[in-house]
Amino acid sequence: MSDRKEKTREALRDTAATLFIERGYSATSLREIGRAAGVDAALVIHYFGSKENLFLEAMSAALPEQAVFGGPTADLGERFIRFVLDADEQVRAIYIALIRGSESDGIAAQFRERHESDFVAPLRARLSGEDAELRARLAAALVGGLLYALWVVGDQVLLATDREVLVRRYGALLQQLIDQDA
Repeated sequence: MSDRKEKTREALRDTAATLFIERGYSATSLREIGRAAGVDAALVIHYFGSKENLFLEAMSAALPEQAVFGGPTADLGERFIRFVLDADEQVRAIYIALIRGSESDGIAAQFRERHESDFVAPLRARLSGEDAELRARLAAALVGGLLYALWVVGDQVLLATDREVLVRRYGALLQQLIDQDA
C-alpha cells in the first residue's frame, strides 16, 4: 500500500475512533466519518470492507498495549486491578463504545473473539490445574463486573472508595481464581 493510501486509511480509522467514542456505533454514519476525515465515504468500504470492521479496527488501534499478563502470577490479581483502575478516559470510552456497539451481530462476535484472545487465552496460559479454563473465564467475568460497575453504572460508593482498597480487595478476589488448584 502506498504511503498516501496508508495515511488515508489511518485518517479514516483515527477519525472513526473519535466519532464512535463520542457518538456511539449506531449514531455514526460512514458519510460522517468520510466527511470528517476529508475523503469520500466510499473509501471507508474500500479500505475496511464494512462499518463493523472499521469500528473494530478503530477501537483496537485506540487501546493501549497491555503487558499486564507478564511477570509472576503471585501478584497478578492486584497488578491487573491496578491496571484497570489506572486506565485513562480513552480506555473507559472505548470500553463503553464496545458495549454499546455489541448490539450488532458482527461486532458482538468480534467482541467475543477479542475477549477470548486478549483476556481469557493469555490468562488461561498462565494457570495450571484441570479447571484452569473455568478459572480464566471466571476471572474475566470478575474484571468485567468491576468495569461495568465503575464505567457503565457509575457506582458512587466504588468510585469514592480509596483506590488502594479496591486494588487490595478486588485484587484478592481475582488472585483467588488465579491461585486456586483443581
